[in-house]
Amino acid sequence: MGKQRVLSGVQPTGNLHLGNYLGAIRNWVEGQSQYENFFCVVDLHAITVPHNPATLAADTYKIAALYLACGIDLQYSTIFVQSHVSAHSELTWLLNCITPLNWLERMIQFKEKAVKQGENVSTGLLDYPVLMAADILLYDADLVPVGEDQKQHIELTRDIVIRLNDQFGSPKKPVLKLPEPLIRKEGARVMSLTDGTKKMSKSDPSELSRINLLDSPDEIQKKIKRCKTDPIKGLEFDNPERPECNNLLTLYTILSGKTKEVVAAECQDMGWGQFKPLLTETVIESLKPIQQKYDEVMADKSYLESVLREGRQQAEAIANPILSKVKTALGYSIPL
Repeated sequence: MGKQRVLSGVQPTGNLHLGNYLGAIRNWVEGQSQYENFFCVVDLHAITVPHNPATLAADTYKIAALYLACGIDLQYSTIFVQSHVSAHSELTWLLNCITPLNWLERMIQFKEKAVKQGENVSTGLLDYPVLMAADILLYDADLVPVGEDQKQHIELTRDIVIRLNDQFGSPKKPVLKLPEPLIRKEGARVMSLTDGTKKMSKSDPSELSRINLLDSPDEIQKKIKRCKTDPIKGLEFDNPERPECNNLLTLYTILSGKTKEVVAAECQDMGWGQFKPLLTETVIESLKPIQQKYDEVMADKSYLESVLREGRQQAEAIANPILSKVKTALGYSIPL
């Protein structure tokens, strides 16, 4: 038996932040030797909401460079850009035509984002989950690393596979593989610096809500100094009335490499004036090697381009035969 295959990706919309890193990418890095990995920059997803075309390409290269800087190893993983592999768009259309509209209208994330966009909501935003399904299914992915908030998308992907296999395959010869979610381990859910009840997010209009992986030491210091806290002295985990306290302690725990028990004892008598400089120093030191590696990668554009070129070739070698398999099942003739 070969290694199980994993597929995941991040949108090139703004800088990656600590939530992206601790909630997803660091787990990819730690587990990558166990799997055959395909990590893409999902730039087709990026235009489902209003975007800046002047920065899309540069942001795409930035995310690819950050993958490498965070420790994605090309010995175990393939890095590529979603739009460079045309099979993603083509399979999305084919899956659209067997996906009932009401399946998409019930998606929670669509409802939440549609409220924000009002009359400007695009068909692409509604169709986002089908594109995500195509991303996964093109690579015969066994596992898809997701957080709890993304489980509904994997469930939809599985529903699409079951429908396609029932209509165009057979029990002994399914058209597509049924993927499983790989739920991330607990303890890496990073919350906003301005509201400890909300996840850290690139879509938050306030830069003070998140620490980006490429923030300078001065920027990190300013954000932590101004982050939301409470007037209570003594820091503690898991008090539902102190979400910001729990979030900042959790950040310190993860980035310092200490256990929760050690941090609880260390910080139980601290005030925020003591703790914030400690957290600031820990964040700066943790991000320093990532930032140095990122600068090295971005300074050698030809290397980054070669990584993405080889990644596209490796991705197409898997994706194109899967696409042909689906087209054959649907009755299309395949070019000779």
